[in-house]
Amino acid sequence: MFTGIVERTGRITFAKAAPVGRRVGVDAGTMVAECELGASVCVSGVCLTVAAVSGDTIEFDVIRETLDTSTLGKKIAGDLVNLERSLRVGDRVDGHFVQGHVDGTAAVAQVRDTGMEHVVRLKPDKALMPYIIPKGSVTIDGVSLTIADVDRDGFAVALIPTTLERTTFSSLSAGDLVNIETDIVARTIVHRLTGMAGGKALSMETLRGAGFA
Repeated sequence: MFTGIVERTGRITFAKAAPVGRRVGVDAGTMVAECELGASVCVSGVCLTVAAVSGDTIEFDVIRETLDTSTLGKKIAGDLVNLERSLRVGDRVDGHFVQGHVDGTAAVAQVRDTGMEHVVRLKPDKALMPYIIPKGSVTIDGVSLTIADVDRDGFAVALIPTTLERTTFSSLSAGDLVNIETDIVARTIVHRLTGMAGGKALSMETLRGAGFA
């Protein structure tokens, strides 16, 4: 479990084919001191298990399903990724509860920087839109963010200078793909209500029928 508060960025040192899918190495700098074998690390939104440590490089095995669902299958040596170690009991949750289970990807539709605000608009996989809620939480490449605006095709987030400085977001541009994990609370509620509605799409009518009016 993570919070979506990125500790630092790391640079991919290698990405090569492996029996399980792909072996990826990340230069994590001083973070390696607290990343033992078997530990969980969130790598740009994906929960991975430390398979080996060599110097400042942490190595991970990435299975085929993860490669197909996330952007990790397209990462190459030199690319930057966001890193966060797993939560410990008693830690502050400054973001929101993040599992590191990527639901899909989103394409960056627009990046607008007016000097007063930095807004990124994204177009996610259609299947994710029911879980994208105005003012709700979303995890983008491992970063906990608040959804600023939602329209028919996607949503927008506003980034503060600290986020731009501490993550990979300063280099985002239109056309880039990012990993999306929807909020577990929103996902659970929608899944439950959809089940109560017999698998039908949620509407005001189905909500009233379930006693929510």
